[in-house]
Amino acid sequence: MTLAAVASMVFSANIAFAQEGAPQSLADLTAAQPEVPLFQAIKSYFIQGGAGFMALIIICLIIGLALSIERILTLSFAKKNPETLVKKVKDALKKGGKDEAIKVCEATKGPVADMMQQGLKHLDEDLDVIEASVVSEGEVQQAENEKGLSWISLFIGIAPSLGFLGTVIGMVQAFDAIESAGDISPNIVAGGMKVALITTIGGLIVAMILQVFYNYILSKIENLSKDMTSSSLNFMDAVREYKKN
Repeated sequence: MTLAAVASMVFSANIAFAQEGAPQSLADLTAAQPEVPLFQAIKSYFIQGGAGFMALIIICLIIGLALSIERILTLSFAKKNPETLVKKVKDALKKGGKDEAIKVCEATKGPVADMMQQGLKHLDEDLDVIEASVVSEGEVQQAENEKGLSWISLFIGIAPSLGFLGTVIGMVQAFDAIESAGDISPNIVAGGMKVALITTIGGLIVAMILQVFYNYILSKIENLSKDMTSSSLNFMDAVREYKKN
């Protein structure tokens, strides 16, 4: 319904514009407009789109990017070589026992090391207890890896919603102007239509940018989860071998 109303207004405005003898070709319109630097153009569109709505959309972008960058850096630092860590823990168990293996885990940051450290704390208990402690710690670390994703998802949804809200308000302003003037002309329609279109474009662009970061973060979490699962299995094999000896 919104798109139909916009199309109807644009079509009516084009008819009135044509009747006033305006240039009909895109080349004429392009030639009539001077070149504007990109920064100045963005600044102009920001102001024309309505400082209130555009500022809210920019805030969504800034906060969403901040959360995304924090997650990317955290997950990147947490990415360790799990096979090397398991080997170090296994060698430490053979040489120095439980305490030496715990020291190796404490010296290594990341969810994989935390899982192994939790299992080593219960090394004197049954294998079922050790495995349960590793699995429980893995669930805690997985939740920690996903921290902040709900907020990023929220801003992905809010940004276009703000843009659509600006669209509706812009259309209302255009209809109010038409009602007050009692006529449809490009000058009357242009103001409200510009707010409607610019806010929608801004919201969609912000949502697309944050969506790319969101999917990239999900891929890193998925890879880290695979490492955690593989490491926990290798760790339990090392614990079984240690207990046999």
